[in-house]
Amino acid sequence: MKVGTDAVLLGAWVNLDDSNHILEVGAGSGVISLMLAQRTPPASRIEAIEIEKDDAEQAIENIARSPWSNKIKIHHQSFQNFTSPDKFDLIVSNPPYFMNSQLPPSGKRSVARHTNSLSYQELIKGALELLRPLARMAVVLPFEEGNHFQSLANENNLHVIRQLAFYSRTEKPQERWLFEFAFTQKKLQTETLVLHGNGEEWSDDYKRLTKDFYLKI
Repeated sequence: MKVGTDAVLLGAWVNLDDSNHILEVGAGSGVISLMLAQRTPPASRIEAIEIEKDDAEQAIENIARSPWSNKIKIHHQSFQNFTSPDKFDLIVSNPPYFMNSQLPPSGKRSVARHTNSLSYQELIKGALELLRPLARMAVVLPFEEGNHFQSLANENNLHVIRQLAFYSRTEKPQERWLFEFAFTQKKLQTETLVLHGNGEEWSDDYKRLTKDFYLKI
């Protein structure tokens, strides 16, 4: 699993206040969990679920080589079958998002990116069971899929309290939504972020958000 912009955005943007026990759904290479580990106090615990065996093994290897190996635990299983004796303060996910489009040709790529492996309703249902009453959930999704996910979340009494509209360039349509949900409605915090400023150069806003994670900034 390559490190994509979506994962970096979510790992850098999500609010980690009062997040002592965090769950990532769909760990991939483990990059989001590693970013969260970098941003949280030593006593924080992060658990991550990955259904694909090879990806789970890669995440375990990456985490073992990091300074935060004692903070992160990878579970190789499906989210639908995951149980925990403890509730979570925060759930984060860069979930599968192809709903009605043709499946990617690679089987592993299909599992990682298509909702056949984890539907939005299943993700929301699982989150409702695993979150503490004052907890939050954060996701990153393409624009249309994000609108659909937000509608489903609202139907299940999860309310958007923060959102970021992401554009690759100012002249292009919005490409991504980053949402943070809570059980209690609050005044909505809205942000906009553009990836590219001049030419291929990253914008100052993107650099400020992600500077702690890129070696070249």
